[in-house]
Amino acid sequence: MVHLSVQSASTPGAMPASHNTIIQACNGTLTEAILSPDIRNSHHDFSGASWSGNQICRPCHVPHNAITTVPNSPLWSHQLSTASYTVYSSSTLDAQTNQPLGTTKLCLSCHDGTVAIENHAGQTNGTRFTSWGKVGTDLSDDHPVSFVYNTALATSDGELYDPSTTLSGLGGTIEDDLLDNGRVECSTCHDPHISRNTQGCSGCHNAHGGFGMTGRTLSLRIDNAGSAFCLTCHKK
Repeated sequence: MVHLSVQSASTPGAMPASHNTIIQACNGTLTEAILSPDIRNSHHDFSGASWSGNQICRPCHVPHNAITTVPNSPLWSHQLSTASYTVYSSSTLDAQTNQPLGTTKLCLSCHDGTVAIENHAGQTNGTRFTSWGKVGTDLSDDHPVSFVYNTALATSDGELYDPSTTLSGLGGTIEDDLLDNGRVECSTCHDPHISRNTQGCSGCHNAHGGFGMTGRTLSLRIDNAGSAFCLTCHKK
């Protein structure tokens, strides 16, 4: 099962490391690559945003009175979407897709663009909505999610590795490390608590408008150079 860990953001009484690093990156004094095993310096680090209250964790998590609509959600804070989605379908798809479940439902609370990003910790009247990073409610052109990926599916498909025995590259099997209750979800490929950002501010922001595909891969659990991550599950 995918584990979404919540990391400590800073040492009490000290400026968060992300603040110093971001400042150094912007003024050209950063000499070390920004590679972090947690949310700091990632494109989910909202500590510099006024709408988050300059908090890293609060847009997604709260210690008390969490939203429990989605089973096993990690102390969820952000208002959930009530949208209905057009899901992926294909004549070559052997899996049964569903309306978004689990961690996918959590991710879409921001990324479908129907709920304001500052609608967290009980706030419901926000006015800012996701633009870059918006997936929308039409998921028919995206990798399918919220489907069971098990030995039976791998056998019937013939071009998928058995998730119960195939190693993920992260220490365990695909089933152990990448699936959410046995399902493929957004969190199978993405972990919002990691960052592959090596470009400072420009890793997430483009001063001249538009964003390259690099920004979309910053939260991948495994580097996809040479389609390595895709080939973890797909037998080609």
